[in-house]
Amino acid sequence: MSRTYSTLRAEKVDHHILLATLDRPEVSNAMNTQMGRDLLDLWSGLVASPGAVRAVVLTGSGNRTFCAGGDLKERHGMSNEQWQAQHEIFERQYWTLLDCPVPVIGAANGHAFGGGLEILLACDFFYAAKTARFALTEVTLGIMPGAGGTQFLPRAVGERRAKEIIFLGKPFAAEEALQWGLVNRVCEPDQVVADAIATARGIAANAPLSIRQAKKSIHHGLDMDLKSALLYEIEAYNRMVGSEDRLEGVRAFNERRKPVFKGR
Repeated sequence: MSRTYSTLRAEKVDHHILLATLDRPEVSNAMNTQMGRDLLDLWSGLVASPGAVRAVVLTGSGNRTFCAGGDLKERHGMSNEQWQAQHEIFERQYWTLLDCPVPVIGAANGHAFGGGLEILLACDFFYAAKTARFALTEVTLGIMPGAGGTQFLPRAVGERRAKEIIFLGKPFAAEEALQWGLVNRVCEPDQVVADAIATARGIAANAPLSIRQAKKSIHHGLDMDLKSALLYEIEAYNRMVGSEDRLEGVRAFNERRKPVFKGR
């Protein structure tokens, strides 16, 4: 998958790994309307036809900021209708990211505030540079998190911690995010993207249909009662039994070799 955008770069690292980079470094990769449209197109393409892509790494350009959130200079002077129309685009790109069938790993190369942190929360998980700081600053601007922040953050760090973070709107460090279970790994600043790509390659080496079904089972199962979630899991599991990859995995195990999965 290779597309050209004005606010982000999407490039294959190898046959199965896509590196997506928010690319507005002159404004700390702040999200304007066009970036919302570009991200929506990127995720929509992966939902409709991921092709050979088995994992995505999402990062920001530069070495200071992943994403500063919404572009407040563009928003300055917007009417209520214009603001809401723009936010509708943002909402759709976040929701489509959630629907992406392949794993999306965030690589926070720098600070992530407001909507920037919400993008990372919508990823399957994320790594962070040890110099990165995070915040949901919306209440300091007269609004509130509106792209999943009030839902994903409590699920990651617990209700009480999330309330403190959101009500104060103050930044916190990568190490704190690690302790609270928000970030999976803290990396050296010049290694965070490489570490995320290494993890993506490990994921891509496994059976792609199995990864997609497991992701779907986790994602939807968390919204169900336990018994319903277990039944949903078995439905997802049974779809793997007749796959070529399941036969290849068992065959490779018995032949003591590395399996060659084809996503069939």
